[in-house]
Amino acid sequence: MRAVGYFRERPDEGPLAEQSGVFLEFCRINGYEAAAVFLDASQTPDDVPGFRQMVEFLRNQRQRGFILVAVPSLASLGKGLTESARRYFQLSSLGVRVVMMDGGVDLGAGLLKKWKAARKNGRLGERVRAAMQKKAVKGEALGRPPYGYRVGPRRRLQVVPEEGSVVRYLFRLYLKDGLGIRRIARRLNEEGLRTRRGWHWSMVTVRDLLRNRAYLGTYSRFGVRVPASHPPLISPEDFQRVQERLDQRRPKSTVRETSRFLLSGLAYCGYCGNKMIGVTRRQRWQRRTDGEVRTAVYRYYQCESRTNRSLCDYHTRRAEALEEEVRGELLNGRIEPVAVTEVEEMRVEAQGKQLRDKLRRLDRRLEQYLDAAVTGRIDEERFRFLGLEVASEQLATEEALAERQRQAQQQATETERRQHRREALARCREQWGQLTFPERYELLRRLLERVVVRDDGVEVALRP
Repeated sequence: MRAVGYFRERPDEGPLAEQSGVFLEFCRINGYEAAAVFLDASQTPDDVPGFRQMVEFLRNQRQRGFILVAVPSLASLGKGLTESARRYFQLSSLGVRVVMMDGGVDLGAGLLKKWKAARKNGRLGERVRAAMQKKAVKGEALGRPPYGYRVGPRRRLQVVPEEGSVVRYLFRLYLKDGLGIRRIARRLNEEGLRTRRGWHWSMVTVRDLLRNRAYLGTYSRFGVRVPASHPPLISPEDFQRVQERLDQRRPKSTVRETSRFLLSGLAYCGYCGNKMIGVTRRQRWQRRTDGEVRTAVYRYYQCESRTNRSLCDYHTRRAEALEEEVRGELLNGRIEPVAVTEVEEMRVEAQGKQLRDKLRRLDRRLEQYLDAAVTGRIDEERFRFLGLEVASEQLATEEALAERQRQAQQQATETERRQHRREALARCREQWGQLTFPERYELLRRLLERVVVRDDGVEVALRP
């Protein structure tokens, strides 16, 4: 088995060179092959280039045999316990084990124990939490009320008639009419119904609504569950049947093998303006002639509005063909770069803020799962599934934020930008066949601002 070492500069764990020596000794004793070592000297959560390099390394090593990540301790993954938990699950979501060099114990085994001790010691805002719990015990609504309710007198939830009707309708479509989540979202959108914020319904919003126990009349917040605190919208029998059906359709908690796409975040639908997302389909069939079982993997880009909301039409393009068409447009020499404007700079800044806010929300969600696990509201298997789910989303968000930060930091002169563009185009033309996926991915982001995709062609805009 091959092992990777990861270290952060910490006063209690010695110099980085010394930690690297401990890792090599760990590999020797346990018979591991030392594949690589990654280091981070900064204590700032966002400044972890070594961790990002390790993530990319692990992605590229999946097909080359078993691999694990060894660290001195859980604290080595992050400055605080929340960051450490986030990094642990991010690595686990890549399909690798994360162990301590002292004994080779999986870090997940001690994560919940440390979190429980931290809660007991009051390091997670216990006094504030206790005050909130007192209000929750009384059934007082805290934060934004769920769809279908508003906060009424004495901070009790009251039914909003129009929204309550939509909730009942949605549950009926799922339970009585047998519609799936995607078809329900499409039905609501086609009938002109909107979320509270006036947005279209998506698979995520429909699923979250079907899972929400608030519609039983039960108020849940800060580890407190108060039955019959407000008028229910769904009967307990119907709610339970819905949960059972959702659980049957949910895939088992296995680490998914993700397929990466070169144009992710760059390609947009030319008909509705939404993003084109990469989709992988695996098909298996049996030939009639000889009974041989065959399998095939199909990769393509599809309009996100169609995929998640059943809006727009069925605009799809085969991944390899679209990527090669975009490369051809890059090399034909007719594309002019877009001009940098103040509006564009503000857009990049606003996107960065949105991504940082999203990371904070994801951290809070992970903390809620940790709280639920240590208090017994969810079992360890469910906790691990939810932790991996959040970690995958966090990893994608961090990578998007890093890209936005690179955009914001680009201060090169127009002459330098032209030179960089010429060099990138030369690599795209002359070295494409020798480049790895990460190198191609980064190269396209240096060159492209946006790709508008239509059924019969593409429009490509170069970065300024």
